[in-house]
Amino acid sequence: MSKPTTILGISALYHDAAAALLRDGELVAAVQEERFTRIKQDPSLPVRSVKWVLEEAGIGIQDVDWLVFYEKPLRKFERILSTAVATFPRSWKAFPRYMQAWLGDKLWLRNNLAETFGVEPDRILFSEHHLSHAASAFLVSPHTEAAILTIDGVGEMATTGLWRGISEPPFIEPVAEVRFPHSLGMLYSAITAYLGFAVNEGEYKVMGMAAFGEPKHREKIDELLKLDPGGGFSLNMDYFSYHWHPTESYTEKLVALLGPPRFPGEIFAFRDAPGDYPPEYIERCHHYADVAASLQQAVEDAMLHLVRHAHETIGGDALCMAGGVALNSVANSRVAAEGPFEHIWIQPAAGDSGGALGAALWAWHCVLGNPRLEPMSRPGLGRAWSRAEVREYLDDLELEYEDLGTAENGADRAAAELAAGGVIGWFEGRFEWGPRALGHRSILADPRTAEMKETVNARIKFREAFRPFAPAVTEEAVDDWFELAPAARDPARYMMVAVPVKEEKKALIPATIHVDGTARVQMVRESDNPLFHRLIKRLGEATGVPVVLNTSFNLKGEPIVASPVDALATLMRCELDALYIEGFRVVRSRRLSGEQPLLEEV
Repeated sequence: MSKPTTILGISALYHDAAAALLRDGELVAAVQEERFTRIKQDPSLPVRSVKWVLEEAGIGIQDVDWLVFYEKPLRKFERILSTAVATFPRSWKAFPRYMQAWLGDKLWLRNNLAETFGVEPDRILFSEHHLSHAASAFLVSPHTEAAILTIDGVGEMATTGLWRGISEPPFIEPVAEVRFPHSLGMLYSAITAYLGFAVNEGEYKVMGMAAFGEPKHREKIDELLKLDPGGGFSLNMDYFSYHWHPTESYTEKLVALLGPPRFPGEIFAFRDAPGDYPPEYIERCHHYADVAASLQQAVEDAMLHLVRHAHETIGGDALCMAGGVALNSVANSRVAAEGPFEHIWIQPAAGDSGGALGAALWAWHCVLGNPRLEPMSRPGLGRAWSRAEVREYLDDLELEYEDLGTAENGADRAAAELAAGGVIGWFEGRFEWGPRALGHRSILADPRTAEMKETVNARIKFREAFRPFAPAVTEEAVDDWFELAPAARDPARYMMVAVPVKEEKKALIPATIHVDGTARVQMVRESDNPLFHRLIKRLGEATGVPVVLNTSFNLKGEPIVASPVDALATLMRCELDALYIEGFRVVRSRRLSGEQPLLEEV
């Protein structure tokens, strides 16, 4: 029997470092480095992730045939260098920083990868950034042929790519691209910075804020972004500085256009918000919401423009998408509802972490010419912990817990507690691949009261009040509760679309409905996650509402929990009623949570 071919894909050195492992084309494991280091969006080489995926496969690094990095560093350096020269003398402050960063480990990455992971240099391959995105979307999709769109900030030179997915090697053919500095991702990030949020982390906050505003500044945003009749787009670079400034994304001309930027950390007080805020403060907040709404609408229109051009150019009924902009669930909903494609597939880890998977898939299918296998069906690709391991943690920490016997019993008991108004942590199986909590590492609550949203935001997640929560619903009930376009069904499995809630159902799940009447729904198939499906079904039997409020199991500013220790630490630092973990029910220890002194007075 021949030795299987093992391919290790890696993304790193910008944000969301990750590793993915294929064995004879089968996806064994995939994980972001942040889950192990607990550093949100950790960009460093994924040493811990590689160690774990190898352990999961039961092999050592000597068994890896190919290590594949998700982009070409020399080509990326060429873009940075040429941009610095083209924008000189404005780029004089940034240039030394670029040189310091790139003349070290980044530029000589092959040797660094070889030394760090113990792989021979001639076993290291380099894909291209947007090609890795395209591979991550198409090659695990259920489609044999498709148009492929990759949209993000920037890779080597491209910021947007149009590809043709075909049924035989090389499987992916380039068609067209938009090049830096013109970028929908960089546009969104620049306005994210203007609105006082962290770039590469706060874009989803802008999307949530947009629902509180109106696109009153659309004409101003149109000064920034122009759609090309030929299917592309361009930015007016007079308003931006990200291509030449070391730290700032936009110029004073943008401030003159949109007004003074929002101060980071400033409380966003909408008109019906509780609290005593001066009217002028509330109006200023709504000005920023209007800017966010104008940006969001413009980006949605741009994505529809790209999608329609893709259909005109390539045809067919299927579209695959990846890249950070493909995580914009509101835009995805419009693409599904108004676009020309009948089927849409979006990689669950659409951002840079998904590039690790795409790089490995590119090597296996496009370079080695191997046929495609089964499409991706489950988001749980990270590490799991056995009941014996969990019990050992609980006993060592002397925590109060109840052994419910099986994970199925845990799902039934959790549903009953949720029906009674409880808020719980849910930890089951292998943790998710990508940024969404999809029923393996989730905080769950009853969606039937509006007060529950405030409870979870303020007492458990410790995050901004305007942030929405997602509903998870069984596949059997989704069409009774949500206006889900046919093309949105696959993206809804991974919480990639925000769709209208049916009018007659809105009063029944107010905790999961955003201010604009939509919800970022997750459609849970029993085959994808039987235990989570069981929990929601039992909750529906108890309450008549087969919907659960689902948010990621983490506190503000932290990655989603990965291990039992992470989950237990989070339990002790917030007001969850209980943690359900692999068939155990755990409650807060008064000693470890600080409610009781560790040393009793004698």
